[in-house]
Amino acid sequence: MKSSQKSLSFINPRAKHNFQGRTCSIAGVGSYVPERVLTNQDLEKMVETSDEWITTRTGIKERRLAAPGETTSDMGAEAARRALADAGVAPEDLDLIIVATVTPDMPFPSTACLIQAKLGARRAAAFDIEAACSGFVYGLEIGQQFVMSRTYDTVLVVGAEKLSSIVDWTDRNTCVLFGDGAGAAVLRNRDGAHGLLTVCMGADGGKGSLLQVPAGGSAMPASEETVKRRLHYIRMEGRETFKNAVQAMCAAAEEALRRCRADISQVACIIPHQANRRIIDAVAARLKAKPDQVYVNLDRYGNTSAASVAIALDEAARSGRIQRGDLALLTVFGGGFTWGSALLEW
Repeated sequence: MKSSQKSLSFINPRAKHNFQGRTCSIAGVGSYVPERVLTNQDLEKMVETSDEWITTRTGIKERRLAAPGETTSDMGAEAARRALADAGVAPEDLDLIIVATVTPDMPFPSTACLIQAKLGARRAAAFDIEAACSGFVYGLEIGQQFVMSRTYDTVLVVGAEKLSSIVDWTDRNTCVLFGDGAGAAVLRNRDGAHGLLTVCMGADGGKGSLLQVPAGGSAMPASEETVKRRLHYIRMEGRETFKNAVQAMCAAAEEALRRCRADISQVACIIPHQANRRIIDAVAARLKAKPDQVYVNLDRYGNTSAASVAIALDEAARSGRIQRGDLALLTVFGGGFTWGSALLEW
């Protein structure tokens, strides 16, 4: 489904609040996934499951796993290089690097600082944010504020995850879901473009225990006991997570459209968080979206958390699913719980 820039009718809700500001657009995108493919058939040999069971319940057929020694910062840096090349921006031109991840290389320094060093972006400030699968959309909003306020001209936002490092490979309910990868976007002002129109974000920490990694922080430091109890791996209450995800993703998407006085029929490409095909289909149905509006790569990568919509956005742009002037809608949900939606003019 393609839209024409001339036929679109929407407003930029930021304009009335930022008289001295400027718009912020995505100037370039890039992504990276590891070479190793783990199929459903491979998982059949590891846990009690089947290709039919995984496919019918999740829509996932395979996922990518990082190579031994390959880190979150390695993957994030490669995605960043590709985004910089797409934008025609040199690393030394970066002012700020924001990395969204729940699988940092280490507690500190931040993965953003490690990526800064690998890129040679010596001028750039750098920090991480942690909003689980919503992290990339949160990062877009944070980065946009720096561009709109004229604090910085060029911001790099990266979503990168090595979820294979926190997956319990003995738990058939969760190990089939996740994969590794990274996506990145370069944010800049582009004359005459609306860019990022609005971002809606939300959270409900009261439900944090439904999707978490219990140990490894100050509440439950690493110990022999936490390792024995396998508390350093992802734990999820699937049914409750599903229910909350559909409700929150739809509400955020509807709010983003409402703010811009836009209709779902005007959106050329909808990119939902790639967690579960049933969630994606339920969100699309509630939004009254047509199948050809929704971009899905879940079957090839599984859930890559903060990297999910970043990878999909890059693929959609490079394949021509999004073209200049189109409206794109991102909608996400993750542990925390966190959620968000971004409406942008490409």
